Amino acid sequence: MSRKTRAAVTGQLFVAPAALIVLVLFVIPLGMLVWMSFQDYPLLGSPTFNGVDNYTSIPGNDTFLNAIGFTLAYTGATTVVMFGVSFILVAIANSSRRGSKFYRTSYFLPYVVGTAAATLLWFVDSDTLVGVFNQIPLALGIIKEPIAFLSTPELAFWTTIALVTWKFIGFQVIILLMGLQSIPRELYEAARVDGATVLQQLRYITIPFLRPILALLFILSVTGSLLAFDQFLILTKGGPDNSTVSLVYAVYNTAFVKFDMGKAAALSVVLLVALLLISAVQLPLLRRKDV
Repeated sequence: MSRKTRAAVTGQLFVAPAALIVLVLFVIPLGMLVWMSFQDYPLLGSPTFNGVDNYTSIPGNDTFLNAIGFTLAYTGATTVVMFGVSFILVAIANSSRRGSKFYRTSYFLPYVVGTAAATLLWFVDSDTLVGVFNQIPLALGIIKEPIAFLSTPELAFWTTIALVTWKFIGFQVIILLMGLQSIPRELYEAARVDGATVLQQLRYITIPFLRPILALLFILSVTGSLLAFDQFLILTKGGPDNSTVSLVYAVYNTAFVKFDMGKAAALSVVLLVALLLISAVQLPLLRRKDV
């Protein structure tokens, strides 16, 4: 066996465990999902082939169509709020003032808590009787009666966004902070010598250097919002009046509430294709060169 062949075999042996994991945990389940999407597949019962009926029924699925609109609104609002808040917090954490290290740690602490645990904590804190979101303002005299944060679609929507912002903002702040600190200080010093204003430094130095990081965070934010599930299952349970049913929650209800695995599989395939298309549009942002 030649050295080149031996090296190729050795490389394949190193790759084989990862390839096996991908095959077992991704490729095979994906194939089963596509197969199920063409079946009339009750949760308790035998599947029967029904062609594309599961796909043709999607336009008449009002729950799923409403979930699309809600998820898009939720994704847009979450992305804007997350970036707006993270820019403010990064400006504080990146300063040389005393206590900046404490700020960085406190921002990141909620991120290490599991999403389900954080959502359950938020659910308790939002309670009208024992929740700190009501008890503290009541004690300070800011409000006169408790606020039912999950009682209306609007309040439930923004309460969920507040939860997600609190939970995930730390990750975004740390990534942006690392990007800022990687920019050579000499560039800012030279810009100040040339008389550049703060806005000009932001436009021609900070943003071009941070563009790949901003693009990555944007992709993660959009993808994570489109796949949101835990916070709605635990915090709002899709209510009130099914106003906070996300796409993944709609798939969950179809599979485990209505016990229709075939339609749930078809919805999952449609969601997967949509995510692939969105990623295909977003990925050029990462490849775009600084100008």
